[in-house]
Amino acid sequence: MEALWHKAPLTPEEIIAATAKPNGWGPGTVRTLITRLLRKGALAGARQEGGYFYTPLISRADYVQSESQMLLDRLFQGQVAPFVAHFATQRALTATDLKKLKKLIEELEDDND
Repeated sequence: MEALWHKAPLTPEEIIAATAKPNGWGPGTVRTLITRLLRKGALAGARQEGGYFYTPLISRADYVQSESQMLLDRLFQGQVAPFVAHFATQRALTATDLKKLKKLIEELEDDND
């Protein structure tokens, strides 16, 4: 999907060239993934001049939102605070991380006032 979000439409060969080697996948694996994404409605395929091309049907932002919400619901009962606490305690936050989190909280508080 990243390859298609970066540049679309792409042929199967272009998708394979962009994704197979960096991920350690063979061409067959990439073709299987394309088929699965078509079945899930994440991609559309169409014959155009010059070959068959695939286009994403879901934006990266919508995908990230959906996956993030599913993770939050599945692991943290939909609660954001335990999610953030988990990552804050399981991973050393840098001063930059903390500064960004504080800024985000301030902005959210301002929006709620």
